Amino acid sequence: MERGGSMEKGEHTAPAPTRRPRVKASITRALAADICDGVFAAGDLLPRENDLGQRYGVSRTVIREALKVLESKGFVVGRSRIGTRVCARGDWKILDPQVLDWIGERIVDFDLVSAILEARRTIEPVAAELAAARASVQEIADLDAAWQRMRDGEGDLLAFTEADVAFHAGLLKASHNRVFSELSGVIEAALRFSLKLSNAAVATHEEALDVHRQLVEALRLRDGAAARQCSQRMLDLAERDLTGGHRRPSDGPA
Repeated sequence: MERGGSMEKGEHTAPAPTRRPRVKASITRALAADICDGVFAAGDLLPRENDLGQRYGVSRTVIREALKVLESKGFVVGRSRIGTRVCARGDWKILDPQVLDWIGERIVDFDLVSAILEARRTIEPVAAELAAARASVQEIADLDAAWQRMRDGEGDLLAFTEADVAFHAGLLKASHNRVFSELSGVIEAALRFSLKLSNAAVATHEEALDVHRQLVEALRLRDGAAARQCSQRMLDLAERDLTGGHRRPSDGPA
C-alpha cells in the first residue's frame, strides 16, 4: 500500500520540474519589468525575499533563483547582511538578448536606439567593404535570399524585420572578420528591436529594399567602395525613419 501511495504522489508531482523553470522565468521577467519601470529604482534595496514572494505570489526559493539571474545580468547586486540593491542602468548587460527582451519597447525610453545606430555606423560599412572582398558565393546568395524575403514580407512587419535582421547579421559574418562574426550573434537582438522600430516608422520600404538590393549587387561585383556606400545609405535611411527627420547630406538627391 505504501508503495502504491508513493507512486501516486510521484505521479501527482511530476509536472513540477517543468513548471518551475517557467515560473522562475515569469517572475524574473516581472521583477525586471518593475526595475525597468522604476518601481524599484537604482540604488534602492529590494524588499526581503519573503516580502517579494508575497508580492509576486511565489516561494522564497523562486525569488532567490530569479534574483540570481538578475544579478548575472547586472540588474541587482546582493550583499550579505545588507540585502539586494538595484543597479544603475549603466551596469546592465545591455547587449544580452534576455536583457533586451526584458526592456522590450522601453528601448526608446532608454535612449538605446541612437546608441545602437552609432555602433552600427562604426561596424557595418566596414563589414560591407570587407564582405565585398571576402564573402563566398554562398554567403552572397544567402544575403540575396534574405533580401528576397524582405521584399516578399512587405506589409508584414514581423516577417520583414526578421529577414532584415538575417540580412545584417549575415553581412557581418560575410566579412570574415572574427570579431564582426562574433558581434553578429551578440547584437542580433539589438538589431531586431531597432530594425523593428525603423521598419514600423514608414508606410513603404521601397527605398530600403532598393539599397539592400544594391548592396548585394556590389558584393557580387566585388566593389568594396560601393558596398560601403550602400551600407552607409541604409543607416542614413534608418536614422531618418527613426527620427522622422530630413535626409542627411550624404543621402544625396531624393
